[in-house]
Amino acid sequence: MKNFNLNNLLRDNIKTIKPYSSARDEYKDITDGMLFIDANENPFNTNVNRYPDPQQVKLKSQLADLKGISENNILLGNGSDEVLDLIFRAFCEPNKDKIITLPPTYGMYAVLANINAVENLEVPLTEDFQPNFDEISRTAHSHTKLLFVCSPNNPTANSFDANVIEELIEEFQGIVVIDEAYIDFSKEESWLSRLNEFPNLIITQTLSKAYGLAGIRLGICYASEDIISVLNKIKPPYNINQLTQDKASERLSNIEEIQNEVDIILNEREKLATELELIPLVEIVYASDANFLLVKVDEANKRYKQLIEKGIVVRNRTTQPLCENCLRFTVGTTVENEKLIKTLKAI
Repeated sequence: MKNFNLNNLLRDNIKTIKPYSSARDEYKDITDGMLFIDANENPFNTNVNRYPDPQQVKLKSQLADLKGISENNILLGNGSDEVLDLIFRAFCEPNKDKIITLPPTYGMYAVLANINAVENLEVPLTEDFQPNFDEISRTAHSHTKLLFVCSPNNPTANSFDANVIEELIEEFQGIVVIDEAYIDFSKEESWLSRLNEFPNLIITQTLSKAYGLAGIRLGICYASEDIISVLNKIKPPYNINQLTQDKASERLSNIEEIQNEVDIILNEREKLATELELIPLVEIVYASDANFLLVKVDEANKRYKQLIEKGIVVRNRTTQPLCENCLRFTVGTTVENEKLIKTLKAI
């Protein structure tokens, strides 16, 4: 973005807000033998009777080493949804500012816009599921603060053209949020490698997909130190609980196991796509850079109900733009995928 000035994009009240200072923000040096009677905690050891590290220093250090960036470029959230909500609250003035989304896409952007009283300007993807640069440019104006780009996209599963994304980042006069929840399943490189080139870029990722930790709710935000500093001012003081921090740290210590699981999912994805293409009721199996497949069938509502009756729950996306008669299949284990194929052949 040319002539970027973060201060011009922030809400006025956020510019001057004084963040809450927790006990562990004021005294950080946790040394054996120290007596801590400053945080009104229960003194009896339950392993979780103490407040968690409000800045998640150990976890951020692991992520920084893994991603090759500074810890100062990282903010953690209670799921990516908390991260996204913080971004709204930092930049979007209720009943005044606007965002741009590119449907069909992740539904929480629109939900968060409604919660925060921010108008959502929808610019549908092109027929080949790519951002419509010209229409986005025409839609954006001085009060359009955020542009959400989900790549690989949910529910279409494809990655967006990198040249188009770069052009959007350079031309958009607000913050571009690239949601990379599915990046670990993609052949495309993460935009994290270019984070320092774009001061108006925010990248969100998650441990819910490739890392297999959906149950602990941990989302990750990568951005400039200036943006991270702003978000740190408004996040809840102890937003990442100790159990989540411990479990995430344990999982991040075994990257080889995670990569092995990703490789298995990718192999199963290709096998599943090949098998689906041979089933008569299937019309199109769209190319995927995620851990799911978007599949156009003859009658989505009918097939969805039939699968439910057979004990298989998929996602019916037929009401979404450009997704008429489309079902979304998450790639499962070999056994689960074989059951899906067998059931589809039978119905």
